[in-house]
Amino acid sequence: MTIRRRGRLRDLRRAAPFVLPFLVLFVVVYLIPAGYSVVQSFFAVKRSGLGLGGAETVFAGFDTYLRVFQDAAFIGSLGRVAFIGLIQVPVMLLIALVLALLIDSSVSTGRRFFRVAYFIPYGLPGVIAALVWSFLYAPSLSPITRIFDISFVTDGALPFSIANILTWAWTGYNTILIFSALQAIPEETMEAAVLDGCSGWKAALLIKIPLIRPALLLTLVFSIIGTAQLYNEPVTMKSVAPNLPSTYTPIMAALRSLSSNDFNYAAAQSVVLGAVICVLSVLVFRASAKRVDA
Repeated sequence: MTIRRRGRLRDLRRAAPFVLPFLVLFVVVYLIPAGYSVVQSFFAVKRSGLGLGGAETVFAGFDTYLRVFQDAAFIGSLGRVAFIGLIQVPVMLLIALVLALLIDSSVSTGRRFFRVAYFIPYGLPGVIAALVWSFLYAPSLSPITRIFDISFVTDGALPFSIANILTWAWTGYNTILIFSALQAIPEETMEAAVLDGCSGWKAALLIKIPLIRPALLLTLVFSIIGTAQLYNEPVTMKSVAPNLPSTYTPIMAALRSLSSNDFNYAAAQSVVLGAVICVLSVLVFRASAKRVDA
């Protein structure tokens, strides 16, 4: 055994007590349930007669997935989430980037106060935030709807209303992530930029933003994953928007199938949603990598 291999084994033994707890939880809490869902998605429950007879679980192959892609309600939920993401994610990240750059500016004051102030909406549970905004959206309660005579809960307004809640709740979180990346930029780099006559917003656009591209990519991927798993906000808004369907988002559609005891179909819907999220994340990473190489 070479000295290098011995050193690696020694490093592994030292790291094992710190890594193993995470690996055990990851396998038990994530990999096993995910694998079980994939297995269950290939089965279906068949009932004899008029549905009053005994139920039998049979192997269905890809028939359950074919049913998913033929489900107009589920496909519509994917489209609604995609529409909300296309509206909300770019706006939220742009606001977060501007706020982070303002806090990081050399002329800014009260950095600690603004960091806490921006982070407070994220510190509130999502359900509470949705309840607060639901009060402001409710046609019979909101002072905004009475003053301006507008509705936030029509079919056309619902995506924008939900996007507004998400932006309010998550902009501060992304601002802190981006600000942390800005703080990691070496001071020598910015001092050299100032000496070359590059300062203010010019330095932010030409130096800071390119250097924090990995952090921007991270916030983008997190935002895509979070939007795809949208659930709390639309469910809470059903109290003020009766027209909001129970299959408004993919998670809501899967839970509706689950409540109907159609466990295998709910598993297939969850697997499809997970696959869509994985594909989108990979595409974002690849597109970013190609842009960096170019």
